Amino acid sequence: MIREIVKIDEELCNGCGDCVPNCHEGALQIIDGKARLISELMCDGLGACLGHCPQGAITIEKREAEEYDEEIVIAQMVKSGKNTVFAHLKHLQEHGETGFLNVALTYIKANRDFMPFKISEVHELLHSDKKEQQSNAATAPGCGCAGSAPQSFSVAGIKMASAPAGEVPSALTQWPVQMHLINPAASYFNGADLLVAADCVAFSYGNFHNDFIKGKKLVIACPKLDQGKDIYVQKLVKLIDDARVNTITVVIMEVPCCGGLSQMIQTATQMASRRVPVKEVVVGIKGEVLSEEWI
Repeated sequence: MIREIVKIDEELCNGCGDCVPNCHEGALQIIDGKARLISELMCDGLGACLGHCPQGAITIEKREAEEYDEEIVIAQMVKSGKNTVFAHLKHLQEHGETGFLNVALTYIKANRDFMPFKISEVHELLHSDKKEQQSNAATAPGCGCAGSAPQSFSVAGIKMASAPAGEVPSALTQWPVQMHLINPAASYFNGADLLVAADCVAFSYGNFHNDFIKGKKLVIACPKLDQGKDIYVQKLVKLIDDARVNTITVVIMEVPCCGGLSQMIQTATQMASRRVPVKEVVVGIKGEVLSEEWI
């Protein structure tokens, strides 16, 4: 299939790091004085970092590529040296991509004689004290925003039905949720039922977690105030075609501007190569469900 991937011209790059905090997925780091794409898996190819490179060293290249292959990626990264490989391994570990991490480790072990590092160093990297890793990540230059790193987790230890009286536990099972920050390639979106909610809904509808989030992966957006809504459409297309989400439920407020969110989803479904059922739920400003229908 054709994929769009960030490309960095190392001759132009001066290692300033301006691109790193603007990569919402945390796929860029400054290593050995140059910007490096440490994980093609986490790069959505939408180019949020492009306009923040004063040297013009970052472009998007479109090329024919098979579905993501960790063995090919790690083989290419070995050529860039130990630091790039280790940053990639930590990136996979921190984002819970254990399947891809195991593929990378299997390749490294099978080719240990050709690695620019020892297997014991890899073991030390991945099994060092977790608190120390978090502390280093928080203070390291050019580490990106930890708050936007994709995470998948179970409901916070409390079953919704058995929660104490008056306590409403969270039904959220992934992070981040804001449309600009989500990565359509994150594994937790694969085959998921997707909930797309307008920002205001959760503040208006009291039982939002139990009635809407439970059993779904959440993304939120404001069709009136958010910038770059064309990027939202592109991400929705990727969620439909690449992540192959099962269904989409869009929850909006009754105010006219909120209808823009439904329009974006309809545009994305028309652009996508596969079809997915879409349900629209409209919530009133007093918190009641006004309508619910498949569109």
